Amino acid sequence: MPRERLTQKQRQYVIERAQGCCEYCLCQAQFATQSFSVEHIIPLDAGGDNEAANLALACQGCNAHKHTKQTALDPVEGNFAPLYHPRQHHWHEHFGWNEDYTLLIGLTPIGRATVVALQMNRPSLVNLRRVLYAFGEHPPLYEQA
Repeated sequence: MPRERLTQKQRQYVIERAQGCCEYCLCQAQFATQSFSVEHIIPLDAGGDNEAANLALACQGCNAHKHTKQTALDPVEGNFAPLYHPRQHHWHEHFGWNEDYTLLIGLTPIGRATVVALQMNRPSLVNLRRVLYAFGEHPPLYEQA
């Protein structure tokens, strides 16, 4: 049975709700070198759907590394933890920045597992953050919807 595609209206809603930022690493679409995707937080194959509560804006790096993962190993506690869910969790409770705002720090098992699984401190992203911070464009003023 063919899957129903997302409508342009759904995509636009997700982009606006995310304020043009990846809902995982907070990379800003306006400065990205690749297009962003509207991704399924819970994959369709795992019972997810096309409802707005299951959709998130993701940069290509986070989207590709997340793929169909829903859990990952917390490197501190050594247990599996659920990945960050943009509709159920609050970003600032699970993530923070280092002093120069180049590295994302996982503050909880969910945050740490997500940082590792999505490789949220990829060298290219760290370099972009460094440049944007120097120009006063990072971190974004992200208010979670």
